[in-house]
Amino acid sequence: MLQEKPLRRQRHEQNDARATLELAREAHQKYLTRCQAADLEDAVDYYIKTLKLDPGLAETYYRLACLLFEKGDISIETAVEQCKTAVKMSPDNANAHMYAAYFLKIAQNFEEAEREFCEAIKLHPLKSARARLFLSTLLMEKSAQSNQTLKDIVRSMHYLVTGSVMMLWDTPVLKMMMTGVRDDVNTFKYRFLGNFYESFKKNSLAVKTYLTAAQITGQSSDFYHRAADMCIREGKPELAMEAYRAALNAEPYNRELLIKVATLSQTYFEDNYDETIDCYTRLLEMEPTNAKIYYELGHLYLQKDDKINAINAFKLALDYDENNAFYHNSMGYALVQVEHYDMAIEHYKKAVSINPENEWTAIVCQALGLIYHQIKENGEAAMAFYDMAIVLNPNSSDAHIAIGDIHFDDGNIDDAIKAYCDAVALDPENPKAYGKAGMALWEKDYVEEAIIAYNKAIKLDPEYSVALNNLGVIYLDGIGNVAESVNLFERALDINPNYVLANFNLGRAFHAMQNRPLAAEYYQIALDLNKITSELDEEDVRNRLFDLFKV
Repeated sequence: MLQEKPLRRQRHEQNDARATLELAREAHQKYLTRCQAADLEDAVDYYIKTLKLDPGLAETYYRLACLLFEKGDISIETAVEQCKTAVKMSPDNANAHMYAAYFLKIAQNFEEAEREFCEAIKLHPLKSARARLFLSTLLMEKSAQSNQTLKDIVRSMHYLVTGSVMMLWDTPVLKMMMTGVRDDVNTFKYRFLGNFYESFKKNSLAVKTYLTAAQITGQSSDFYHRAADMCIREGKPELAMEAYRAALNAEPYNRELLIKVATLSQTYFEDNYDETIDCYTRLLEMEPTNAKIYYELGHLYLQKDDKINAINAFKLALDYDENNAFYHNSMGYALVQVEHYDMAIEHYKKAVSINPENEWTAIVCQALGLIYHQIKENGEAAMAFYDMAIVLNPNSSDAHIAIGDIHFDDGNIDDAIKAYCDAVALDPENPKAYGKAGMALWEKDYVEEAIIAYNKAIKLDPEYSVALNNLGVIYLDGIGNVAESVNLFERALDINPNYVLANFNLGRAFHAMQNRPLAAEYYQIALDLNKITSELDEEDVRNRLFDLFKV
């Protein structure tokens, strides 16, 4: 009784092993007829599970060796050893001898390979079609490397003819051929139907046909691919993505599919970083020196807020294409994100020196100007790059606005007004230009002109919360129209409830109206928000709160 349970367990494991081996054979056969990567992976997994369940099944060794060698996971020497192990375990297994001979032939060990083929033929004469055909090719190769004799030619032809005839009795070969014919017929039928529906603009029927074909035929990748392309044309990106994923599952390293999935993901599913990164990473396995792939990866890592990997990706892109202005520009931007401003400046300058296109380079000059102005506090260098931007693109209103900002910060308000007006002249539909002009005009006490400028900015962009707040300040402090200022501050807060200055200014407006509860409420909100932004003098706000309830 003590040994009964182990014996039962052993029989159970052997049964499981044979069931798993049958699944492996099915997947292996599917791979041979359909050449789908997913079938290959399934077959390998099942063979490995079979080995774990029962290491004594010789068939597992030579079949697994065949697949692993095809994947490139093992060397020819290892494949030969695995097959020889199967021969030792089962000397009467003709297939073990045939697979051993096949790998010995690849290893150019013709003498031993010939002996193994002959042994396979001897063990199963009537089911030796494959062994005879392989032996025929071996004799041809062997003759080609030495002096060919009539005997060699006759033997080669003998095995070729007899192998071809004996295919009629070789059940596995016939079964594979019939499966292949059936798949070919189904594939032709569904392609014809799909093309027929497409030609008559019956796109939904075409998609349905392709999806059905993907399930039935051995060409799932091709039909899923066709269905996905149709869904793109129909404007159904979600369905297209599902179909592309299914196609990729069958062919994980199909270059065209990887590019389409990555492009679709970046276009319609911007937050789907990981899948897109995975696609580009697989593409890199096939094209490790493709700089464009590293460039795309860099931007994906930036979107994911993974700044270090983004910088590494842009660096690799530049390693393979160091004179690409766009790569230098992106590297500069990534370096700014980690506050490595000196290195960023060098890459931006390199991009400017390459100058692939004037308008684009003008934008890079503005980025340099911004760093020199706001980070380096070097107004002269900033002005030089903004002037360069205007030379490269005379219609750049943003460059004139930036020049106006430098003049404004330096206290040269008249020059600032001129620069902002130049921006307005170049782009009369630019709300930011009017907003900046309104700010400078208010600084010079040109109240009416400032109101006009801000109203124009708000008309062009009703969501321009800064213009609404600033115009509210003019109505509150400039002309004493408190009611209108409250309206403007509330509109600004409808757009941006966390706008610190708008909350503070609304508190001031209610304070002026003697509405103490609302004034206190908005002062307190401004104080809470200011803990994050530090835009206000906290003591000043607290004094205003205290003043509300002072007797």
